[in-house]
Amino acid sequence: MSNAKRQIKMVGFLQAQNCSIAPGSWRHPAGAVDFTSPEYFQRLGRLMEDGRFHLTFFDDRLALPDIYSDDYRDAVANGVRVVKMDPATIITMIGAVTSRLGLGITYSTTYYEPFHVARMFATLDLMTKGRAAWNVVTSLNNSEAENFGRVGHLPHDVRYDRADEFMEVVLGLWDSWQDDALIIDKASGRFADPAKVHALNHKGQYFSAKGPLPVPRSPQGQPVLIQAGQSGRGRAFAGRWGELIFVVYPNLAAGKEQYAAVKAAAAAAGRDPDLVSVCPACYVCVADSQSAAEEKREYIRALAKPIDAVVLLSEALNFDFGSKDLDSEFTDEELKTISWTGFRERVISLSGKPNPTVRDFVHFSGRGTIGEFPIFCGTPSMVADQMEEWFTARACDGFVLAATHTPGAFEDFVHYVVPELQRRGLYHRDYTGTTLRENLGLPRPAAGDWKISDLRKAS
Repeated sequence: MSNAKRQIKMVGFLQAQNCSIAPGSWRHPAGAVDFTSPEYFQRLGRLMEDGRFHLTFFDDRLALPDIYSDDYRDAVANGVRVVKMDPATIITMIGAVTSRLGLGITYSTTYYEPFHVARMFATLDLMTKGRAAWNVVTSLNNSEAENFGRVGHLPHDVRYDRADEFMEVVLGLWDSWQDDALIIDKASGRFADPAKVHALNHKGQYFSAKGPLPVPRSPQGQPVLIQAGQSGRGRAFAGRWGELIFVVYPNLAAGKEQYAAVKAAAAAAGRDPDLVSVCPACYVCVADSQSAAEEKREYIRALAKPIDAVVLLSEALNFDFGSKDLDSEFTDEELKTISWTGFRERVISLSGKPNPTVRDFVHFSGRGTIGEFPIFCGTPSMVADQMEEWFTARACDGFVLAATHTPGAFEDFVHYVVPELQRRGLYHRDYTGTTLRENLGLPRPAAGDWKISDLRKAS
């Protein structure tokens, strides 16, 4: 596939909380504060649809940050991502005021049941006329486990083994109804063809589910699957299941290397790598002049507080960063306890140390600041140049835009950057179709397609 035929896939990154993923964003004078209202999220949805974003999706956590110093009060006092509403409810509010924007939310394979997830997403897909996406995660920390009555968080590889079976059950349930199962013939009294509705009768190591799912198939067949695995086991999981892979790259060189690795994982799973879109997170600071854009960037950076970083690192890595001095090294045993292995490996690689310090984790992760993701900064032409370089160098198939502040970051991107990318032929001018799969260039799966793919891989 030549570069001329490729166009950027654009994703808006949202959170059902008091700030964007940058915890200091709520402190911005222009940041909207009505985040507990439907209007807040509906404005963002309309804005992204006006900017022809392919989709927006919500990340999620199932506990507020309380691992730092074994207490939640510092996080609450400083507004460090402590409001965490149910994204499923919010995404339906966005769906009601948009007609083409894809709608994704995060749901955990560790703390929910496959039947619940299958029914919820199948219903969302029907109610949005084929625009739903599921960001599949295995969750992160002990606080989430405790909120669900568990003693502790499952080990990394066990979570992914369990998640593989979870996916098999969900996709099996989504296949319960064939496309033409519904008849709805009032004259004959025949509602549906029972020969075209199938029980699952799954009994596995972790789950059992009888089925059938009581939800017919949607216009796009089934929701799009988003995944973010970047570690060895996580990458294999993403390669098997993910249709849009959300990644975090520190720079272009690392991006090219990891892009190739993700595509290889998809090929190893017997899938067409060209049907797997890899989209790294980024921030954009754009203005009429480079100096104005840089001023925006530095102002936003200055909103971060030191407490933001250590609170969020403790949450993400399931380790109390308040238990160590800034310059004390992590022991080998402590590093093994960190649940997010891809994150740990990234900090080890960037620091060049097998045993990084707390300060290394703060600095090289960028957690708590806008340094966590690459920042494309400058005039509209300069930002487009940077995005085009990543795209044409095969470091990505598109981007996940995180907000420096809300709604300004999205407003600036739609106003300044989208027209420049469209002028270059890198960004679509209108939606291809009505479903998310059509707009992402993904085929509509027939019932049982995923099983056929797995059988090919096994053979």
